[in-house]
Amino acid sequence: MQNPHIDLGTYGLWTATLDMVPSSVAKECAAEIEELGFGALWIPETVFREVFLEAALLLEATSTLKVATGIANRYARDAMTTNAALQTLNEAFPARFLLGLGVSHGHLVAGVRKQSYDKPYSGMVEYLDAMDSALYMSPKGETPAQMVLAALGPKMLRLAAERTAGAHPYFVPPEHTVTAREALGPEPLLAVEQMVVLDEDPETARDTARKNMAIYLGLPNYANNLMRLGFTEEELTEGGGSDRVVDAVVAWGNEDDVLARVQSHLDAGADHVCIQVLESDPAVVPRQGWARISDALALR
Repeated sequence: MQNPHIDLGTYGLWTATLDMVPSSVAKECAAEIEELGFGALWIPETVFREVFLEAALLLEATSTLKVATGIANRYARDAMTTNAALQTLNEAFPARFLLGLGVSHGHLVAGVRKQSYDKPYSGMVEYLDAMDSALYMSPKGETPAQMVLAALGPKMLRLAAERTAGAHPYFVPPEHTVTAREALGPEPLLAVEQMVVLDEDPETARDTARKNMAIYLGLPNYANNLMRLGFTEEELTEGGGSDRVVDAVVAWGNEDDVLARVQSHLDAGADHVCIQVLESDPAVVPRQGWARISDALALR
């Protein structure tokens, strides 16, 4: 399924907060994001809405905005169903849906879904094989369907380059973007997530960052990736993450500070940066923050 990648624009938004509000409000937010000038809206899949149905709702509520899953959990459905959902959305909304597919995390797969989390890498290879060979009898879109992998380590990044349009690394500093581009090569799409806090006070900004980072620092996928980049286990576990870890993963400060970090990812080889605006209450939809970022980038 390796194709020329979808045009997401340079800047997108990543948010889990639309799962916290009624669908009608989520659709209003998607239309607002489109009006703000962002190229893409990234939504996750955890224990909230079914991500393909949510993507359809958000695509229907907009006219040009791309919607991407960051990520759809491969354990949530078999490969034939995932392929059918991908082909359905691609045909209904031409060149506007991007499937971000990943292996999720052990606590969600084994603990919540009661499935085995053995061999996530080889399992993903088998899953992609099954998607490629899946029967699908409905009309397909004129433009080939697009998929990227949630990838952090070198093996998954290489698989993303070989089998899909590219990769979607999450919870990473620009130093990772350098290694991701090297692993992918020059052509595949590299769409990087960047957390930001629009707060110039170091104490309150880092406090907001730590509230939002806590769940990720406890997950092996992300912790191991940061340790590959030179952070120690103590830096990740003590006090909700050291200042060095917080400052590496989350860009905080004013708009210029945030955009400098975004530019660092682009300079390191990213094609697209999806910005996740954090609030002190992780459930709050950061509409004001989205508007501030849009204005700083002069997107509208």
